[in-house]
Amino acid sequence: MKLYDLAKVIRSKNAGPFTLTIDLIFGQEADFDHVMNSPSFTPATIGELYHRVPETIAIHPFKKVLAIKVTMPRPISSGAIGDCDVYGSQQHFPLAGLCI
Repeated sequence: MKLYDLAKVIRSKNAGPFTLTIDLIFGQEADFDHVMNSPSFTPATIGELYHRVPETIAIHPFKKVLAIKVTMPRPISSGAIGDCDVYGSQQHFPLAGLCI
């Protein structure tokens, strides 16, 4: 099962010019728990998907609202020469396809 099969909302955006955040919002507690307990949902795996050092990936679960926030550094500053997504709004696709 892919992450996009479990989450109701998956979106990405800038969290400042040097940080990207991906929000995962779930409709059911069981889906939230399934993802949080998955051996594939780790900073190491996410780092591989985004070509980032695992130590720079942070996973912030908010069980009360059935949401998870994943943050990581952007490869280059938002709006810098070579930036292909100034708003960071198209960066959720690799994570959405993660097998859980």
